[in-house]
Amino acid sequence: MKTVVLDARWEPKKDFKLGKKDIEGKLTYLGNQVWRNPKLKVAEKDVPKIGPTEVLVKTRVCGICGSDVHMAQADGEGYIFYPGLTAFPSTLGHEFSGVVVEAGEKAINKRTSKRFERGEPVTAEEMFWCSFCKPCADGYPNHCENLQELGFTVDGAFAEYVKVDARYVWSLEALKGKYSEKDLFLTGSLVEPTSVAYNAVIERGGGIRPGDNVAILGGGPIGLAAVAILKRAGAANVILSEPSKARAEKGKKMGVDYLIDPTREDFAKRLLDVTGGMGADLYLEATGLPDRVFPDIEKAIWEGRALNSTVVIVARAARKIPLTGEVLQVRRASIVGSQGHSGHGTFPRVISSMASGMNVLPLITKKIKLEEVPENILLLQKGCPECKISCVFD
Repeated sequence: MKTVVLDARWEPKKDFKLGKKDIEGKLTYLGNQVWRNPKLKVAEKDVPKIGPTEVLVKTRVCGICGSDVHMAQADGEGYIFYPGLTAFPSTLGHEFSGVVVEAGEKAINKRTSKRFERGEPVTAEEMFWCSFCKPCADGYPNHCENLQELGFTVDGAFAEYVKVDARYVWSLEALKGKYSEKDLFLTGSLVEPTSVAYNAVIERGGGIRPGDNVAILGGGPIGLAAVAILKRAGAANVILSEPSKARAEKGKKMGVDYLIDPTREDFAKRLLDVTGGMGADLYLEATGLPDRVFPDIEKAIWEGRALNSTVVIVARAARKIPLTGEVLQVRRASIVGSQGHSGHGTFPRVISSMASGMNVLPLITKKIKLEEVPENILLLQKGCPECKISCVFD
């Protein structure tokens, strides 16, 4: 079968020291400190063979994530941009949907409590948590000590077939009758990124009360999915800060009330103007440029009248954040980090929201074939304005 594979050379930076969970020459939790000269290619691999608890899924749609872009992107020294858990070579792809073609005898469907059936439409988590380490036992699977990740350390879904343990697989049956077959699988491929946004603003950010103001910095897929979630949760005003006109217009379709172009206007002043001097109750940092946007967030919190604001960091970046503790103390504000999408009923809640009217399909702006994935990842590295590019299989 055809797959899209990313490989890179293990060449740790001089000041890098292996951590207790790193595996020499294979796996690291700090990808941008180790992997050099990434290379993408379309390669042939055997169809995976499944075990008793696994399912084999025929991929129907798989979206390109910013993580895919940054894993395949090199800095001036040749090191990958992506700072997280990685093991190469690996088949990329983790935002996917498909159809079950084979299920192991112990591959249980959480929807029916029976074995997955051939033909079941499904999606899957990208975080492969172990279930027995302390973070997992404490209810924090996104922070599993033995974490593996689909498309990062384990072969992913830019492939005709992908195998996944049933514990991570979720049925898309609830979308039947709500979407055409084509749109069902397109929507299903958006469950994973939408769940990342849900985990950020609802679980880690604490959610909102109807009538709250929220500010989203960054109009990529995660930021725009958060727009849909927060409008559905009752936000009075969703303010999107995004310099790209194309992404800003997409934000309007997702429910944005006010747009800010931070390259042309003062973010804090504009935010305070449209909220009557209050500012936002929730800020989502989804740009990956914390050094640039945090001064604006801090100014808005300091000059606004809202107390108890929460800033959620969801974009992955190795850059330092400029921060004044006095602002957080006086304004009773807080900053939280958000990683992943697993646990807390996030996947089934997102699927239910999609089934009951939360439409995230406008996120997909371009459809391609598997063979076109590498060139489109390179286009996104160059600033291509597309929001979500999705690979659609026959």
